[in-house]
Amino acid sequence: MIKRTLKIVQEMAMGEGLAKQFGDLLIEGVSIDSRTVKEGNLFVPIVREKDGHNFVYEAIRKGAVASLWDKNHQNPPDDIPLIYVDNTLTALQSLASAYRKQLSIKIIGITGSNGKTTTKDMVNSIASTSYKVHKTKGNLNSQIGLPLTILEILETDEIVVLEMGMSERGQIQRLAKIAEPDIAVITMIGLSHIATLGSREEIANAKSEIIEGLKDGGVLIYNGDEPLLQNIVSQKNKENLRFISFGENDTNDLYPGRFSGESDGLKFTLNNNHTITYTLPLIGKHNIFNAIASIAVAKQLNITEENIEKGLKNINITGMRMEKLKSSRGFTVINDAWNSSPTSVKAAIETFQELSGYRKKILVLGDMLELGELEEEYHKEIGRLVNPNKIDVVFTYGTLASLISSEAEKILGKGRTENFTDKGKLINRINNILLPNDIILIKGSRGTAMDEVVTKIL
Repeated sequence: MIKRTLKIVQEMAMGEGLAKQFGDLLIEGVSIDSRTVKEGNLFVPIVREKDGHNFVYEAIRKGAVASLWDKNHQNPPDDIPLIYVDNTLTALQSLASAYRKQLSIKIIGITGSNGKTTTKDMVNSIASTSYKVHKTKGNLNSQIGLPLTILEILETDEIVVLEMGMSERGQIQRLAKIAEPDIAVITMIGLSHIATLGSREEIANAKSEIIEGLKDGGVLIYNGDEPLLQNIVSQKNKENLRFISFGENDTNDLYPGRFSGESDGLKFTLNNNHTITYTLPLIGKHNIFNAIASIAVAKQLNITEENIEKGLKNINITGMRMEKLKSSRGFTVINDAWNSSPTSVKAAIETFQELSGYRKKILVLGDMLELGELEEEYHKEIGRLVNPNKIDVVFTYGTLASLISSEAEKILGKGRTENFTDKGKLINRINNILLPNDIILIKGSRGTAMDEVVTKIL
């Protein structure tokens, strides 16, 4: 993690006003949370729902060496080391950007509407077979999370895998310019954030901002099945960049040859080379494409085929992404409760419907949020995907999700669907019908907290 004197930190953060007697103090690491600050940290008081400036003294008491301070914020303390900045968030980003430039590392930046966390985990697993790797923890992919992740990089690290998230235009560009990735990945373009961005075209433009931060000589690995990305790539004239496409169609640079899916994982070959079979301990055909994007990254890092196969076979995925859990009561839970969009729900249902060997299959879906004026139609479309021969029961949670139930009932018939607005009643209903050798898929937007259902039924 970053270790610099306060004098150097002030320069890197584009700050001023540090008292001379504090210039040689050494900071080690950065924190924005006074509750978890560690000895030697620099504290950065971000203004969010709570104003971090109100917790500066607490951070110092817990071991922080110094703090940034917004110049426009009143009553700065005069008895602790302070660096004054125009904006503490911007200063955090400047500090991370400057630190990145000082490191001899290769950075892989990953974005996309769905699959970016899983792809990050895959790239990390493969790269770790050959390099010392640092990656984004959990879902710290935001305007705050990414700079903090960069500032945790050790100077001995060789590869850094960064996830980049967004909610509006300009955010990916800002993150990419901080990180300056050597390799960038766009997994796919879906419907997440369409309520704020307005169209899939604008979503594609927002995700493609990652190109603006690519280093000269960098590589963009993108989903070539997406016409919107094809159009963007064809219009890019930036010198010294290379483009590699992946997808289902054989018009891509990389595509699956033969593949098969079982309840315990996937096997696939690449292009026309059927001598190498990759094994993935995950379910869902969509994960093959995440894996192919990861293989493309690995090849750019000159990782051997043996280590690529090893990395994929031994992957550990961040929780709540098609996570398969076995209950002590004998049933199986597929926990896909991290988030939800029409694209990801469709992929989850398709995967779930193809699973076999179970007594009963129960589908539990919460509201899909932030879908804009077409939100009702998107929910109805999900209900129409249900195959009555492959799913026994559909439970939904939330007002919008009731539209899934109403459409599914037309296919399944009465008595096989039910909508809930009380999560406790949903949990009780599930617990009353689950038996050994049943399987249940649980998914919903983050705001519905469907992971609470998983916790209560296991």
